[in-house]
Amino acid sequence: MPDQTRRIVGRAAALAAFLTAFAVCAGDAVARTFPFGPERRGVNDLSNQFVPYHAHLWDLLHGKAEGGLLLNWQSGWGTSFLPDLGTYLGSPFAPLVALFPRADIEYAVYVVTILKMAAAAAAMTVALLRLRPGPWWAAAVLGASYGLCGWAVMEATYNPMWLDGLIAFPLLCLVGDWVREGRRPLLGPAVVAVCWVANFYTAYMATIGAALVLLVRLLLANELRIRVLVRAVVTVLLGIGLAAPLLMPVFLGSTRAYPGVTRQFQPVDWTDFLARLLPATYSFSSPAAFLGTGTLLLAGALPFHRKVPRRERLVWAGFAVAVAVSMQWGPTHLVWHVFATPNGSPYRQTFVLCGVLVLAAWLALSHGWPGRRELLGGAGVVAAVAVGATASELVTGWTYPLLAAGLAAAGGALWSAARGRGRYAVVAAVLLAGSLVGQAAATTAYADRERLSRLDDYPAWGAEQDRRTAALAEADGWPEYRTDSGRPQITGNEPLLLGGQGVAYYSSHTPEVLTRTLAALGGGWTSRGRNLQSLDNPVTDALFGVGARWRDDRVVRTEQALPLVTVRAEGADAPRYGASPFRNQEMLLGASVYTLPADGVCPVGSEVFLWAPDMRGTARLGPGGRTVRLAGGMPKWRAALTSLGPQGTAGTKPVLKGNGTRGHQVGCLDRERLRTAVDALRARAAASITSVQVTDSGIRAELPPGTKGTVVLASPRIAGWTCDDRPADSYGGLVATRIDGRTSVTCDFHPPGLRAGLAAGTAALILSAALTAWERRTRHRRRAGTPDPLTDGARERGVTRESADALT
Repeated sequence: MPDQTRRIVGRAAALAAFLTAFAVCAGDAVARTFPFGPERRGVNDLSNQFVPYHAHLWDLLHGKAEGGLLLNWQSGWGTSFLPDLGTYLGSPFAPLVALFPRADIEYAVYVVTILKMAAAAAAMTVALLRLRPGPWWAAAVLGASYGLCGWAVMEATYNPMWLDGLIAFPLLCLVGDWVREGRRPLLGPAVVAVCWVANFYTAYMATIGAALVLLVRLLLANELRIRVLVRAVVTVLLGIGLAAPLLMPVFLGSTRAYPGVTRQFQPVDWTDFLARLLPATYSFSSPAAFLGTGTLLLAGALPFHRKVPRRERLVWAGFAVAVAVSMQWGPTHLVWHVFATPNGSPYRQTFVLCGVLVLAAWLALSHGWPGRRELLGGAGVVAAVAVGATASELVTGWTYPLLAAGLAAAGGALWSAARGRGRYAVVAAVLLAGSLVGQAAATTAYADRERLSRLDDYPAWGAEQDRRTAALAEADGWPEYRTDSGRPQITGNEPLLLGGQGVAYYSSHTPEVLTRTLAALGGGWTSRGRNLQSLDNPVTDALFGVGARWRDDRVVRTEQALPLVTVRAEGADAPRYGASPFRNQEMLLGASVYTLPADGVCPVGSEVFLWAPDMRGTARLGPGGRTVRLAGGMPKWRAALTSLGPQGTAGTKPVLKGNGTRGHQVGCLDRERLRTAVDALRARAAASITSVQVTDSGIRAELPPGTKGTVVLASPRIAGWTCDDRPADSYGGLVATRIDGRTSVTCDFHPPGLRAGLAAGTAALILSAALTAWERRTRHRRRAGTPDPLTDGARERGVTRESADALT
């Protein structure tokens, strides 16, 4: 009955979710990794992007953020937020962080990560039972093996947005079922839309994988009809259309981002490829396709399983091999990765291969428990993989013992299950689930330790972060002035995590205009220009209204800062930057405040600044000066313009030690001249602007009648800014507009692509509703003329309409 079927499916999905969550937590506990021990969990993008972005989402949901969904006032002196929302926070699970205290944001992200992996396991379990009926507990174990695949526990665990693709693949396979049977015409596009909104990058890969699965099933059922294929394409296009309000800004944001590194794909050695199918192996640049020995044994047994129709086992086995080969061939590699080799792991589509292997394993099991011949054949495949991996340096001392134990447990489980029900089924369930959980936990623990030794890691939130956050909050004066979270930075997105409105910003969408403007003014970066660092400099602090910043383990007040909006004199030319950051700062300020000595010796009383963007080493002013470390190394790292302190003794020169010192420049800042220039600009602003109102997506300035000149907003002129309904001008890379007697100026920010995306989404919604109405009307007419209510796809599988509904 439908209710009974629904309960069985729900029980299987719940078991899969539990096994997945338990295994991951057990592995982290064994490794003594956060939150189960002192070892750090925050590596690379997890701490640099995901934790800070979820912290900002927490602020947004609690009404405590500076900015809104369109504009983020806290990062990059004002950046577009919607592309970042769509890239890092589009998952339906992300808002759950609002249920935690903000100080526990790392716990919240960990819980969300575990929930995503558990949800992927549950979704795959439902997809398996939808594919073919079979033992519910076995479907749960195979679903859990998918949620615990090496790609999830080793790679996506510190890139949680990828886990939405892990969920998307089985969901889109279910959508393929609905398309095949002509059912759920409205829900299908809605599921596609949710998957693409959650993470468009991995959803693209999941869509390719699900489309291939649909083609294989149609081929095997001799149903390769144009009508079904057209329905599938329409369903996907409508789903993408529904997601367009977020996808369009994300796409255009990436096209306007500072160029990343261009890589050429180099396939890994096949011995390494095979090694990653085994437990307790790790590598950043190879496909982590571990699934547990039981799943690998069943998938290997499929070609030898005589209860499975010969054509079906050959096609599915060939399909799995073809997916694996496509990951190693350059042209298909590019197709999987949206025609661009990623900067980082080049095997981000590995979860699709894992899903296909799980489907193959289920087909072998659901046709009947494998016998001795099938188990020997599967064991032979596993042995061939193990032998092929022996030459790989990725194999560890734990790999083969775990493999042997898992193979013995899985073989014993399948042999017991074939004996019959009752206690044999219980023994089989315990052995199969136990071997999976044990291997997955061990692999998770091994990956936890390896990541710490191979990747950059960052401290967990603690008392020091509490103190720094409280100090920044107490000093905050936005929008009268900005507060900068300063250096040293804990993460690449420190303003989002700790507070303030600084320039530090790290995203796949870091605007090119922001990076180039900051670089022209002496800013530093990592990640080849996409991870921008705080610039501690009196001139830029004045120009961008930084009135307080973190420095020397405390918050300090800076010199008198300019307001957020200033007015430059009529006829003043916009700066055209050159090679010297000192001269570029002066052009933007409109006054000369530096001297650039040819011999590197500054006048007594001036402040000495060093510009050595390529330098990696130390610098100090004379023998007794304060030592400053520079972390350059172009193009990946760029050292920021750095203060060496005041010139106290005549003739003292900077002492540089390290690499990349050639071409450095010394600038001598006259604080008094800077103060005079700032006072003049403040006086002009006070005489030209009567009030400034800052909103979540722009500013409004009131001006006295007859004001002329150029209004300049101290924020980068990224695409999307308009002033009084016209595209904003650029003044040295900042938002600007010329005025000639107007009494007010309103500048608003709308992310490029938002309006077009909303139009596309509306059109897709209307088309979806129209097609749904048409499908229902057609079905009603068909049923009125034909008493059999089954669709072709359901009839082929021999199930009733009610049971098909229940399984979904």
